[in-house]
Amino acid sequence: MMTRPRGTDGSLLSSLPWTMTALAVSIVPHLPYLPIWISIALFGCMIWRYAIEKRRRSLPSAWFRALLALACFLGVLQTYSTVSGVGPGSALLAIMAALKLLETRKRRDQFVLLFISIFLVMSALLREQYLWSLPYLVVSIIVIMTAWLRMSAAHYETARQSFLTGGRLLLYAAPLAVAMWIFFPRIAVPFWAVPMDTGTATTGISDSMSPGDVSKLSRSDAVAFRVKFDGPTPAARDRYWRGLVLTVFNGRTWSMNDPYEGARVHEIVSGQGDPIKYQITLEATRQPYVFALDMPWSWTLERTFMGPQQQLVNARPIDQRVAYEAVSYTTFSTDANLGDYARSWYQRLPDASNPRTRRLAQEMRNAAKSDKAYIESVLRKFNTEEYFYTLEPPPLGNNSVDRFLFDTRRGFCEHYASAFAVMMRAADIPARIVLGYQGGEINSMAGHLIVRQSDAHAWNEIWLEEHGWYRVDPTAAVAPGRIDLGASDAAFQGVGEAWGLSAPSQILHRLSMTIDALDAKWNDWVLGYGPDKQDEFMQRLGMHDPNWQKMMLTMIGLILGLIGLISLLLALRYRPPAKDPAAILFKRFVRKTGLEPGIGETAESFSRRAMQTGTLPADTVRSVTTAYHDARYGPADESAIARLKRAVGTIG
Repeated sequence: MMTRPRGTDGSLLSSLPWTMTALAVSIVPHLPYLPIWISIALFGCMIWRYAIEKRRRSLPSAWFRALLALACFLGVLQTYSTVSGVGPGSALLAIMAALKLLETRKRRDQFVLLFISIFLVMSALLREQYLWSLPYLVVSIIVIMTAWLRMSAAHYETARQSFLTGGRLLLYAAPLAVAMWIFFPRIAVPFWAVPMDTGTATTGISDSMSPGDVSKLSRSDAVAFRVKFDGPTPAARDRYWRGLVLTVFNGRTWSMNDPYEGARVHEIVSGQGDPIKYQITLEATRQPYVFALDMPWSWTLERTFMGPQQQLVNARPIDQRVAYEAVSYTTFSTDANLGDYARSWYQRLPDASNPRTRRLAQEMRNAAKSDKAYIESVLRKFNTEEYFYTLEPPPLGNNSVDRFLFDTRRGFCEHYASAFAVMMRAADIPARIVLGYQGGEINSMAGHLIVRQSDAHAWNEIWLEEHGWYRVDPTAAVAPGRIDLGASDAAFQGVGEAWGLSAPSQILHRLSMTIDALDAKWNDWVLGYGPDKQDEFMQRLGMHDPNWQKMMLTMIGLILGLIGLISLLLALRYRPPAKDPAAILFKRFVRKTGLEPGIGETAESFSRRAMQTGTLPADTVRSVTTAYHDARYGPADESAIARLKRAVGTIG
């Protein structure tokens, strides 16, 4: 029984580094999402395999590789609790590449590794398609093609030549890819649904709020969503972006719950004034909450409905960037009556929590003549007494509202919203907290509004008999600049310096706005190139009433034309060089000798053979050969061609 050799002979030493480089480039976008042990395993196997090849050592045994593969598979299953989806799939591909390296001994094994590299590049696009995805895709494919070419390159061919060849092949394929991308009929839903990572942390508003949660978000410049208004942009004080509504308080943390029993009853919203129309491009949140200008009236995002507290929720988590249109009213009222059970729900406080705040609320309510007067007195307390707005509030511990109102007096929006809601409920006024965003920064280069995580905000809604739910923002009483200017403008104008906000330099800010404008165009025209935009583009191209048959026929015709053009260019590029007059005359001489020239036979060698056969006079053969050498290899001289023509012409 023959055993398969495990040794290496160093034959892959020149091409193996290129294969590993292709693997490294393809794995880069996955590194932030992969467990650290998988990254260490991949790069460790690369170093180990190169050392084996360089030192001509033996590859690991099949038993060792099998046990290692089983251990890695179980590790992925333990980490992700599944083997399907972008995260687990990418992890398995990376592990597959690492283990394949340990059995690579021939060129065909390297081909498999390069195929895995291509799959890793493509799977990175399933997770997200940022603006940098296109240059990354181009560079990675060129590197992979260069590695492919290096495996069969001649010893004299340089890496630069292989790189240029790979780039040239990509250029030939680019027009075909663009044509297919433009004309292939788009559908409203993707061809497949890919489960996204479920174990990764998400930056954004969560479904509960404790002291300090929103202030942590306010240090992030990550984009939450972008907005394009059909008309004038509302003032910053009117830009409340509604998200979640929190109704349950345990003494420290607010959370979501529905106060209704039995059938869900949606309160009726009445808009006042002119409606505001806009388009939102929402970044992936891995959560089902959909944000809209308070108060949303209508929206186009499929499978999105309004919950009992007027929050928009999608049937599935938003695991990829989505765009939708909406209409809102910044002035509104809710018309439904608040039932006894719901009223008690919105007045509920945990027993024995925050006793000092309860006593203060009861004293202030007894001193006030009405609920409205009491609300104004609470806001006046925040405004006139020494309360401070800051991103770095001190820790509060248990009875957080008591400690905030009476001891620290420093907090962010969630501190004031929580304290205000507790004081309202302590006075039997129904109250709840709304989490969302407030303000946003206008990108003058692109004309859209950028709402960042730093614009995260919390405010209150209280129930007034004559109005329904009514928005009250206690933060405006403490830091009016936060509401009237927004977080970014307040930072630039120096208002937010006391809060812990610092403005970036103007140059960096302009650069970030330029990048954001490009990113918005990328989202709009590339990632947002759906059925509607495709129909619009087809009509611009003169295609009336575009349908999938017309677009498919156009695409096929265009691709065939491009293939013909590319084939013509390749034929012209690689056509054999035209023979010079001397070669043509010598070929005529060869035919007259009646002999068949040998492969690689020189003119001198052929002439000696012709003279030996005696088919032509030796002087004639000698004169033709001399004239041919002079005309072909000597200085450019028309007389040499003339002599060769006369010599060949003398042969009958």
